Amino acid sequence: MPQIFKALATITVWILFVNGCAALIFVCSGTAHLVGGTLLIVGAWGASILSLISAVVAMKLRQMLE
Repeated sequence: MPQIFKALATITVWILFVNGCAALIFVCSGTAHLVGGTLLIVGAWGASILSLISAVVAMKLRQMLE
């Protein structure tokens, strides 16, 4: 696997991980309830979990392609 693809995969994983953590902080801090109510909380919770799972899958795929 060329080095550029490894670097892009690593950057993608970090973006997904940081996005997932930021969304969890957004949900757990109560800001989501103040901004948009229950539907936003459920959506942000789902997006954060999906982002964290995607980060794990992308890192696993990166390791398999080495």
